[in-house]
This record gives sequence, structure tokens and C-alpha cells, in this order.
Amino acid sequence: MLSITYTQDAHDALQSSVTPALVLGMEAQTKTRVVLLACGSFNPITNLHLRMFELARDHLEDTGQYRVVKGIISAVGDAYKKKGLIEACHRLEMARLSTENSDWITVDSWESSQPEWLETAKVVRHHYEELHTAEQYNDDVDTVKYAKKRRMQEDSFEGASEHKRRGNTHLMLLCGADVLESFGIPNLWKQEDIAEILGRYGLVCITRSGSDPYKFIHQSDMLWKYRKNIHVVHEWVTNEISATHVRRALRRGRSVRYLLPDSVVDYIQEHGLYTAESEQKNADVVLAPFQRYTSTSSS
Repeated sequence: MLSITYTQDAHDALQSSVTPALVLGMEAQTKTRVVLLACGSFNPITNLHLRMFELARDHLEDTGQYRVVKGIISAVGDAYKKKGLIEACHRLEMARLSTENSDWITVDSWESSQPEWLETAKVVRHHYEELHTAEQYNDDVDTVKYAKKRRMQEDSFEGASEHKRRGNTHLMLLCGADVLESFGIPNLWKQEDIAEILGRYGLVCITRSGSDPYKFIHQSDMLWKYRKNIHVVHEWVTNEISATHVRRALRRGRSVRYLLPDSVVDYIQEHGLYTAESEQKNADVVLAPFQRYTSTSSS
């Protein structure tokens, strides 16, 4: 009969192989990976838009349940027909300039390149599918590469198999409290789109001065139903920067320095953006969702 003597030296060797870095890595992998998606006009992008990403990441990671791995800015296309909305090529370039020093926030042009206006639910769906297609591809490519690593981790940490940790990245829509409250505006959102965004993906809402997201959630049966999927982040350092106020200051020749990233301010000045004329663009045009949903409901 073969006997195995388990010495103190062997025990110490096993303990030393489980380093603090490995433990931290395992803890990170057991958390749900999250990608934050912000949709909007970004007309122009402001420091507040960028600040929202940082606030959302801090809030989610402080729960101990999530690890935010990426942020995506998706600007609406020109077909949205919002008053004063300048061309998407300029809005995209300003967004790119504002994120050039970020190691996790990116800009995506897919939405703005579409010939017709797309509902936000379709944009979220697109990025979700892109995310999981990429994950599936990486899983296939990395099968051999991770095989040995998986076996080692499974031997060292019972029940923490790699396949349970991979492929579980979530996509959440990031927005301000004004967007949350816009869910209640007739013909601006389809109810099934709200249900899909909240029920399937989730929402991170940043508060603004004068808004009360909790009250609005309580008053809406739809939002109340999905309240557990809505993460409300309270911004204690109140910030009243709005793109509307920025455009007004620019039309009047006032400084907007420190409201926007310097690179964005320079771009606006270089291209002569946001004038009295540009603010009248689409002034006589009905907003795309109102056109689509009003005609649908009346037919």
C-alpha cells in the first residue's frame, strides 16, 4: 500500500503558491463585468458627460458585485432632428477628443452613421450583441491558451471554474435623471422599449440638482416593476453644466473654458461651431420619435 506523508514543508509550499495577487485576480473574475453605454446628442460633449462615467463606475464597483471594464459614448444621428443639433461628424470628433486620455471610455460611430433615427433600445441591443459576439470569439481563440490556467485555478479554488466566470459581461445604459424622467413623456419612448432596456440590460442614473429619481420611479408602474435594475447614483458635488447652456454662451461670445475639455473648446473655435444660425437648425421639424410614434398611434 502506497502512503503519502503530508509534511509541513508541502503545506507551506502550497500556501505560498496562492499569492495575494492571485487571490485578488480570482475575486475580480468572480465579479460581474459591466460595460456602460451612454446615448445622447452630445451637442457638444461636456465635462459632466465624462464625469457621469466615473461616478457610475465608482458606484457599481463599491457594491462589490461589479467590475466596470469599458465605457461607450454613442452619439445620436442627424436624423434625430433635434433643434440646434449640429452634424454628427463634429459631435463624434469632439467626443473622441474628449476621451483621448481615457484608458476605458471609447466613442462608437455606429448609431450616428445610420441613415434613419434609431430607438435607443435598438442601439443598446446592437452593442449587447457586439459585446457577446466578441466574447464568443475570444472564448474560441483562447480555448487552448487558457486550458492549463483553468485546470490550475480549478484545483486551487474549488467551485471557481473558469467557464462560470467568462461570458457574463453585462451592458447597462448610463444616463442622467432627465433621461429617466423623459420615459414619462408621451410618444417619446415606446413602452416595450423601456421594458427591454430596464428588464434585460439595466440602467445607471446619475442625479442632478432639482431632480428626484426615486420619486419618479415610485410614481411610474413601469419603473417600479424594474426598480431593482435601476442604479441611482447620487452626485454630491452638484454640477449644472448643460449642453444647452454651453451653446447659449457660445452664441453670445462668452467663454466656455473649464465647462468642456480644452481640446473640445479649441475644436469648436477652429470650426466656428454653435452660432445663432446653427441653433435654428431643425427649428421647424418635429423630433423623430414624435413623428414616428404620433403617426403610429393615430393610424
